[in-house]
Amino acid sequence: MKLVLAIATAMTAVTACHAEAPVSPPPVQQAGPIASNVLRKDYAGSRACADCHDEIYKKWQASPMRNMTRDAATAVIRAPFDGAQLRVGDDVCTMEMRGSDRVMRLESPRGNHAFVVTKVVGGRYREDFVGVEPKSAGGDGVEHVLPATYVFSTKSWRYKGYSVMVTERPWMSWQGVWSQECIGCHNTLPLATLLYDDLFGPKLPPYQGKMQDRVLPRSRTWPAKALDERGLEGVLADEIRFLGGTVPMGSLDNLLPAAATTMEQKLDGNHLVELGIGCEACHNGAAAHAAEPKIVPSFAARSGVLEVDPPHGEAGTKAQWIDHTCAKCHTVLFSHYPFTWEDGLRRKNPGGSSISSGEGRDFQLGACSTQLTCSTCHDPHTEDPKAKLAELGTPAGNHVCLTCHAQYATDDALAKHSHHKIGGAGTACIACHMAKKNMGLDYVLNRYHRIGSPDDPTRVEGDRPVECALCHADKTVESLVSTMESWWGKHYDRSKLARLYGEDLNVNALRATLSLGKPHEQAVAIATWGELREQDAVAAIVPMLSHEYPLVRYFAQRALQQITGDPVAIDVGAPAAIVRRAADAWLRARATSP
Repeated sequence: MKLVLAIATAMTAVTACHAEAPVSPPPVQQAGPIASNVLRKDYAGSRACADCHDEIYKKWQASPMRNMTRDAATAVIRAPFDGAQLRVGDDVCTMEMRGSDRVMRLESPRGNHAFVVTKVVGGRYREDFVGVEPKSAGGDGVEHVLPATYVFSTKSWRYKGYSVMVTERPWMSWQGVWSQECIGCHNTLPLATLLYDDLFGPKLPPYQGKMQDRVLPRSRTWPAKALDERGLEGVLADEIRFLGGTVPMGSLDNLLPAAATTMEQKLDGNHLVELGIGCEACHNGAAAHAAEPKIVPSFAARSGVLEVDPPHGEAGTKAQWIDHTCAKCHTVLFSHYPFTWEDGLRRKNPGGSSISSGEGRDFQLGACSTQLTCSTCHDPHTEDPKAKLAELGTPAGNHVCLTCHAQYATDDALAKHSHHKIGGAGTACIACHMAKKNMGLDYVLNRYHRIGSPDDPTRVEGDRPVECALCHADKTVESLVSTMESWWGKHYDRSKLARLYGEDLNVNALRATLSLGKPHEQAVAIATWGELREQDAVAAIVPMLSHEYPLVRYFAQRALQQITGDPVAIDVGAPAAIVRRAADAWLRARATSP
């Protein structure tokens, strides 16, 4: 009976998209590693997993992964649609209820619009929204990414565009089409449909699957290639038909661009494996496993028509496949912000990302990615308890690293290695090797997932602030680098440091970062002071409230609130000149208050 139900569930999930799915059945297999797990016919849908994995399935149903994208008609939504307004330039967005519908009403010199919310995206730190302006009301009837985001930590609305590192905008944008933008990472699609650019090359037309290896150095990319060209041509033709496109004549050179273009033009919510991040978004297609549990699913991509290989010279360990799976989505170098860590440039020799959602890519750049998995620290089936994550950054979390680095298991060895007192923060592996310097989604710093050393010359001579300053915020640049040189036998080029901090290196590392740093480096100094409740930093942080990058403004506002206990009731999303006047008035009021 279980076998019949599993097969029925698998077929129902594939055909529930109200479109003509490919009809060829998965290959007959009795046991062993799964033979194919990347094609649309290989996917069963998450409900097929519930029968055997009931406990995990129940946890996962309430997880941030599962609820990444939800139908607004049935979702629990925290954001209040109570008439609140958001302004950018001359544009005003009002969040309101019309009957049972949540509506974002936009008033703009470029035209007025009213979008009915159809989907909510996210739910751990914030909620974003997708909506339709009905054709009956003069709209295009297409689901658009809406311009307002609700941030839980501040209980306030923010322009969605300011979720990333972009400069101040003169108006709101609501032209983004949901099915052409965030649909790939926030929902479940067959893996093969996300590999067209890997199979074809960089000249493939734009489409939703361009997600990952294009922002990795060549030495870390996972190349894909056809194993059976005729077979792959048939798969692509099936997929084009499934989406409602026209199949061109010719070989892969014709079919791959056609498949990408069809996906860009025709893909919508009806063509997903499922809404939100399903089991198979990570575990790959498992219809064969659902039908016969002795067929073992795999994180590795498996198919008779194509293959994905680990980076050149790598064995493709299970850890690497898991981490590559996570990096499929957690790989973003957001927007066109030009800078990365390691003094890199986004479009030329990019280093690590400076903002959340690039952790998977960053981890693959680091020293531990062949043996350590993302899931060692993070449970994708549920929400990680904050206390658990916090503990990992203390000496109590060292057990994760000691699995491989057993030479530091004794107190004497750890003290000699770290040059810090046993039991203190300086002997926590993660605290030093995964410093808190990435801009998080709730205006606090997250850990940088490119595992490395704070004394790495590439970091010390290329980035601000020196990572040791994140704990030793009162220290000068010279005192920090001199100490590292004496402890670990390194030498740092003072001329390179002078280009970062100025000629006088006897300057506080955080203050020099705030004065001379790149925007993401300034955010690190700001947030560090906020966490330390540094009263003397208030006057230096206030000008950052009108920073050219609005996201940095939000970090400054949060830090000032932490330091002063004042709500700092300034709309930092307003034009810079207005924010500047409000910030000056706030600072004057603080100076004159008893």
